[in-house]
Amino acid sequence: MPDTSRFGRRPASRFGPLAGAVALAFLVAGCARTIDVRGYVPDEEQVAAIIVGQSSEADVAAALGSPSSVATFGGRTWYYISKRTETLAFFAEEMVDQQVLAIRFDDGGLVAAISRYGPDDAREIAVVERTTPTRGNELTLTQQFFGNLGRFNQQDAFGQGP
Repeated sequence: MPDTSRFGRRPASRFGPLAGAVALAFLVAGCARTIDVRGYVPDEEQVAAIIVGQSSEADVAAALGSPSSVATFGGRTWYYISKRTETLAFFAEEMVDQQVLAIRFDDGGLVAAISRYGPDDAREIAVVERTTPTRGNELTLTQQFFGNLGRFNQQDAFGQGP
């Protein structure tokens, strides 16, 4: 019969330190940084194949692939965007690097300009938190409930009463 203390507990088993070490390993692994890379920016050799004034949209698509984004307003520009972020445990992600390659086309479909942008060119955008007002009444739950009493009569599908 195993020896017990005066409180009726058994002595610590040999698996206690092992379980503690495994739990500590999981805690440390949970605090590791998570690196996330999104998007694609072509390297210099690929971009060197694009010639301003001579390369067409089809040439750019063949050399660099499809863009990450296309300009919606103000001209025809293709954007190749890459972003690298790191996250530590449950904290907010932190941007480590961001690269943007912008290729602008003229009205004839030829490359007019090639620009590169980095993290120093980024701008913070203030989000507007206003809400759009709606027309009508804003009723409380109680007003909605009692407002519907007596509104509906008992008719079947053919418009006949009880």
